[in-house]
Amino acid sequence: MEALSATQLNALRKINSPTIANAIEMFEIRPRNTGSLGPEVRCLFPGLGTMVGYAFTAVISADLPAKGHSVTQRSDYWAATSRVTPPRVAVVQDLDNPPCRGSFWGEVNSNIHRALGFVGTVTNGSARDLEEMEKLGFFTFARSPSVSHAYVHLVDFGGPVRVGGEVVNPGDLLHGDRHGVVIIPGEIAPGVADAAAEVDAAEREVIRYCQSEDFNVAGLKNAYDNLQARFLQIIERRKPAGR
Repeated sequence: MEALSATQLNALRKINSPTIANAIEMFEIRPRNTGSLGPEVRCLFPGLGTMVGYAFTAVISADLPAKGHSVTQRSDYWAATSRVTPPRVAVVQDLDNPPCRGSFWGEVNSNIHRALGFVGTVTNGSARDLEEMEKLGFFTFARSPSVSHAYVHLVDFGGPVRVGGEVVNPGDLLHGDRHGVVIIPGEIAPGVADAAAEVDAAEREVIRYCQSEDFNVAGLKNAYDNLQARFLQIIERRKPAGR
């Protein structure tokens, strides 16, 4: 996908992830129950606001590598991160069962990644040194905190990974906040912020009616019917040709 401009990225940062998810629905390019990461990937630092960035992927394990096993070198991983346009988000699949036996993330690794152009991480694994990571402003979406790094090592990087029940590919555009993480399809990314504004404007009409002194059930039905009609109009304008 073509990278978004700084202005387009900033526009996405001003929108919460539920509204982003609603906006994506207007394009009708994927089922509505896909594209958002599951609750096992939760926002550890909700006070940081909204993360937007492009995925660079990796796979880890915290188990002791088998004798003779060749471990992927972190220096190779670091060099390869430049393949993805910044701002970058490290999307890390923890292979262990159960996961979170050891953390890939902490104060040192978050500082390394910040220097490499990363703004945060999304992982089904864990994170530690939470106070230091939050102070750094490093967005962290993880299954849980943990204490030890154990024998954590890179297994692979740069390919598709499965995190939170969704497959994430290198270069995927991610949007995350206190609600969770959503994948923005590249083909519609330039229009998502505008679609979100249209959705929000339509919903505001219902909200204003619900907060008015003239509220009644008949009026609510009319307002809600009008909302659904406006959504259909937005979909007709937004969905890609041929769909």
